[in-house]
Formats: sequence, C-alpha cells, structure tokens
Amino acid sequence: MSTDLTASPPAATELHRYAEALLAHLAANGSAPPQTHELHDVPGYWLPPAVEALVTILSGDDPIEPLTRAAGRDQQKTALFLCLALAVAGHGGRIHASWLGTAFGELSTERPVTHGQRGLWLAAARGAYGPAGKIFVLRKLDALAVQEEADPRTWVQALAPGEPSVVVPESLVDFPEMAEIPELARPAQAAARLARLRARCAEITSAKQADQEASTPLTNSAGSPATTWAEDEPIAVLRSLIGLGGPEGPMGSLTAHLLDDLRPGADPHLAAIALHVAAPILREFADELESDTQLVPPATVTVSLLGHRIVLHPEGPDQESFAQAEQEIVATGVIPRRPPIAAYALLALGVVAVVAFVVHGLFAVLGVAMLGLGGWLLRKRHQANEADSRYVTAQLSELRELADGAVWALHAYAREAEARAKQAAEDSTDVNRLIRRGPRAA
Repeated sequence: MSTDLTASPPAATELHRYAEALLAHLAANGSAPPQTHELHDVPGYWLPPAVEALVTILSGDDPIEPLTRAAGRDQQKTALFLCLALAVAGHGGRIHASWLGTAFGELSTERPVTHGQRGLWLAAARGAYGPAGKIFVLRKLDALAVQEEADPRTWVQALAPGEPSVVVPESLVDFPEMAEIPELARPAQAAARLARLRARCAEITSAKQADQEASTPLTNSAGSPATTWAEDEPIAVLRSLIGLGGPEGPMGSLTAHLLDDLRPGADPHLAAIALHVAAPILREFADELESDTQLVPPATVTVSLLGHRIVLHPEGPDQESFAQAEQEIVATGVIPRRPPIAAYALLALGVVAVVAFVVHGLFAVLGVAMLGLGGWLLRKRHQANEADSRYVTAQLSELRELADGAVWALHAYAREAEARAKQAAEDSTDVNRLIRRGPRAA
C-alpha cells in the first residue's frame, strides 16, 4: 500500500490537525477532544487507525478493529504511539502487555538508544505502566550487563562526583601534610568516599520512596502537563511520530544515558533505575572501601617538619633522624663569618695612636676614633652571633614541639581508626541495603 500523504492532502491535513489537538488534550486532562468531522483513512498509513484505536480505548470501547488495521501497516510505530499517548494521558495501565515489548524493540550496547526507547524508559520509570513497566525496563537493562561497558570508577564518579583530592581527618587537622602520607591517607579517603556513596544512594532511594508514599496517580488532571512531561520527552516523541516535530536530536548510547541518570540533579525516577543497574559495581566498590578503612596504621611514619625528614615512632621521634635534623638546623642557622681581623687591627692602631698623642694631639683624636670603630665592629659581630644562637634555639625548640605534637596526632589517628572502621562497616551495609536489586526494588 502507498503511504504517500500527498495522495490525499485534505485528509492528511485534517488528520494532523486532530492529532495535534489530541496530544494537547491528553497532556492537559487525559481525554480526547471531540471530533467535528469523521477522520478519513489514508491508505497504507498507520496513524489514522492508530488515532481511532486510541480514542476508542479512552472511551472504554473495544479497539480491536482499528488496532488490527494500524498494526498491519506499522506494528512498531502503532505500539509506540499507543504506549506513549496513554502514558501522557495518565492511562498507562490500559496498554496491553505485548505492546510495550513491540514498541521498545531491542536494546544494545553497540547501538544508540532511540528517542522512542528513551521516552518509554522515562514513562516506565515514572510509573506510567505500574510496577510491571519498571520491571520490564530493568530486565531489558539487566540482560545486557551494561555496567561492564565502562570502567567501574566511572560509574562511581558519575554517582558522587567532585570528591576532594585529600581528606584530612580530625586527628590530623594540625598536621594536614601528614594526611597526604599514603599509609594514613588511604583509610581516611576510603571512609570519606564510602560516606559520600551512602549519602547519594540514600538521596536517590529516599526520593523514590517519597514518590511511592505519595501514591499520586500519574495523570495530568491538574492541567499542567509541563510539570509532568517535559517537551523533550514522550510528548516530543509523539509529535515526531505524527509528523509535527522537527528533526530529532542526537541519540545517546545506553551507557551514556545511565551515567547521566546517576549524576546529581538527574530525574529521580531515572536515577533509581540507573542505581539498580550499577548495583553490582557499587556493591563491590563499597566492599573495597570498607576493606581499606580497616588497614592498620603503620607503626612508624616519616614526616617533614620544618623541612627536615623525621621518623616518628609511637614512643617518640627517632633519635637518629632527630639528631640529624638538629645538626642541619645548627649548620644552616649559624652564618659563617670571617675572623674580626679588621676590628682587632683598628683597636691596635687606635692604641698606638693614643700613645703617640705626645707627638701631636691629632693622633689622640684618630686613636679614639679607631678604638670606637673597632669596638663597634666587635659589638655588631657579637650581636649577630647572639641572633644566630637565638634563632637556632627557637628552631630546635619548635622542631621538638612539632615532633611531639605529630606523635600525639598519630596516637589520635590510631584511636580514630577503630571508630572509622566501624562507621565504614555501617555505611557499607547501608549501601548494600539501598541498592538491593530485583523487581521488589523497582
């Protein structure tokens, strides 16, 4: 049969006009607009009998005759049109079980997700087809093992992005550089990651639970379709199906859709499904993080204090490394100076000049000046030596204080380790509970 709409322009125009009005009514109040004229069939075109079947379903009558004609012309488009239109109207429960499978088609990790599949995916996630619709989408996704198509950390990063590069536990607040030591950083970082992972899982599942507890049917009786169906979702697909939409945008891959659904700010209904798809990865990652938090803190660590490498033991700083640091402070804190030859020479000449004042009075004046200058030079040298000594003493005192403080910080870190591991075990248990998969979780 010919599907050329130009063969009957008046009929096509009337059909599109009514189909557009039909979508507007469905989105506004879930009903079909009154027909002022009987729609004429277009030979070979699936839409006229599909519209007739939809109107018949909404009126509560048997749609078998127009449905058979529409499916005979294009079974997949007919099923997609009816499934999305009934979902938008808030009557998704009226679809036949077989329609959803026909409309959805086959998913593949090697092909992009079509706009129709994404529209059905969203409608099912929002509960348009009841629990059976969510289970249908979950089974489609489970069959592909989608989570194996990307690096596990990519899924975790999508779920909880923007983690800090360094986590400073409370015990190391005064020594943040110690938090970068791998042996100390790994358990603290793992505990922080696990807490963030649990918080995001709880956020997604609590939003889903709140939606379920509301028990609000998915209808548009409030007359505000934009709050329920965004224009780039099922309605846009319907407009494209009936020939009213513009060119479709690019299609995303299955993995890309799921990763986007996991990110903060995504639709909570889609996030709930994506969370269950990623459950095996998240469960394994949570177990690894919990294991990392149970690592025993090292008995000794090497830290940089005032630019010197000091080995710290539980009983205190290592004497050998501490003594070497003290030597380096003394060596760098005392500025090497030449012997005060000039000062002594001036003093000697000054004495000679004073003695020679009997020859001429000017020698006495010159001698006093040289004695004064020599004494000033010696005084400046003495003051500089004292300043060096004070600096070295202060540095040595600060080094000792920092070393003792770092040892106490390590003790506090070790005391935190037990509480950290206990909290991590609770977080890991919560994560596993929140992401429990299967039809019940849907």
